[in-house]
Amino acid sequence: MKILVSGLVNIETTVAVMGFPINYYPIDFPFFGINSNVSGVGYNIAKALKALGDEAKLRSFIGTDEEADRVLSRMKKDGIDSSNIIQSLKNTPVSAVLFDPDGRRQIYCDLKDIQEQSLDVSQVESSLKTCDAAVLCNIGFNRELIRHAKKLGVLTATDVHVLGDINDEYNRDFMENADVLFLSDENLPCAPESFIRQIENRWHNMVIVIGMGAKGAMLLEREKGEPVTVPAYDSGRIVNTVGAGDALFSSFVHFYLKLGSAEEALKRAVVFAGIKIGSNGASVGFVSEAETEKTFADIY
Repeated sequence: MKILVSGLVNIETTVAVMGFPINYYPIDFPFFGINSNVSGVGYNIAKALKALGDEAKLRSFIGTDEEADRVLSRMKKDGIDSSNIIQSLKNTPVSAVLFDPDGRRQIYCDLKDIQEQSLDVSQVESSLKTCDAAVLCNIGFNRELIRHAKKLGVLTATDVHVLGDINDEYNRDFMENADVLFLSDENLPCAPESFIRQIENRWHNMVIVIGMGAKGAMLLEREKGEPVTVPAYDSGRIVNTVGAGDALFSSFVHFYLKLGSAEEALKRAVVFAGIKIGSNGASVGFVSEAETEKTFADIY
């Protein structure tokens, strides 16, 4: 499938810590516990889709600094087209992720001036018309793009991540125009089943999924009306849960486009995400469709 992806690309550094909360100490030596990779939600999704066999057309913004050189070099090695990466930022965004032995993580994301950028949707329209779906991350420069994609009748998918209010002003454009809407259960004001119904009643999305970590994921399809919970897949190896949501989201989009069934897509997506968290870093650990299907067949 051809999928347009628009979202954040950054340099991510992961740091292993002994646990949360972190007590003060002047120095630690976590041998092989600090790693740095090209990451960001947009990049993670594009890389995951590519691993699954899709053609992902990635759009984003970076700077002209040394971090930008690293991004472009990594994209070339990963076989991801960089022709739609605009180098207009003062600096390339960076993030730091602290994670403990249980896989819990705390993320610090420095977006630099990316929220001041805008996309010329007229330059994206030709790509939209040839794509099977548009995966548009909830970042400022995608606001007009997701509205435009919706008007063109392109399947739109977005992940608003942590959400505590169905009328959240920042995420309004994304919730209103997403056919496929993903979010996490990390900041919900009520039970997931209640919240997912509230979202559907307010925004009428075609498909809504709440990622619930070790508890799996909850799905609500507008046409069916009843939430379904798909249990998580435990591979027996959890290293770092950062990027698990991106893996769940991207693989769901892939399998949803291929199979046409949201529930079957989500069953495979939890397997893809469960395998991925056995690696350290948001942009690593993605497996192929064949490997996902093999593990899925062993379970079901």
